[in-house]
Amino acid sequence: MEKHFTILCPTDFSECSLNAIEYAARLGEKYQGRLILFHVLNRDDYQKMSPEDTHGRYQVEFVQEKLNNLQDAVWKESQSKGLHSCEIAIREGEIVHGVLEFAQSIQADLIVAGTEGVNELRENIIGSRASRLVENSDRDILIVPRRVFFKTPRKLVFASDYLEEDKLAIQKIVEMARFYEAEVDFVHVSPSLKIMDKTLHEAMVDELKPFVRYDKVNYVLKSYRDDLALALENYLQVAKGDMLVTLSKKKSFFQKVFTKNLSKKMSYFLSKPLWVIKSF
Repeated sequence: MEKHFTILCPTDFSECSLNAIEYAARLGEKYQGRLILFHVLNRDDYQKMSPEDTHGRYQVEFVQEKLNNLQDAVWKESQSKGLHSCEIAIREGEIVHGVLEFAQSIQADLIVAGTEGVNELRENIIGSRASRLVENSDRDILIVPRRVFFKTPRKLVFASDYLEEDKLAIQKIVEMARFYEAEVDFVHVSPSLKIMDKTLHEAMVDELKPFVRYDKVNYVLKSYRDDLALALENYLQVAKGDMLVTLSKKKSFFQKVFTKNLSKKMSYFLSKPLWVIKSF
């Protein structure tokens, strides 16, 4: 059986998860992929949506109807634009574990999940569902903030820490960029711009170029004085990046910026989708 690019999109029917579905559907169209809308039955979330059903008697029927409606809407909109299929699935259990376990069982290529953005990630990324998905997933994940609606990406910004895996990551990024004829900024931020930094950057660029084969890639070396995260935030603003891409590997940029205490000033990150590459 032909293997289609598979996107798993968990939803709790909130505004932020609906935005994630739109992103998932649009990407599914381009990849001509398989989209699965997924819900983990959770009593607390259900009570927020249906407070009158205090005993959860109609929870499964309620969720099934919601998913069916979403499936119909997505299929009607995206079938003619390339989406191969749109399916739904329901499981019981803890939400983060349920999503990650199901993603493994279907061999998902990408998880697309919503986040509340600044409010959810204000102080510590470890505490929220979306961030726990990012931390624990063994496959790529795209996080879509609540107030971010889909628009055609014109520039993807890849924050590099000069890892060997960058050669594989850049190929994934270019594949998506080609769908939209978007630019890719390959950016390394350094605490200085000494001769050694420039030499290392030039050497890395020379190594990467044979793996790219796309004429809309810009290789950028930026410096920062105080805070690595704020330096990249500033670059995203100035360059008008539409999506931030990082590699989640040991000692990677992701580890440096998105673990421990997250700067309260990093609101810009949380107003753009974040694509964390986990596997190749």
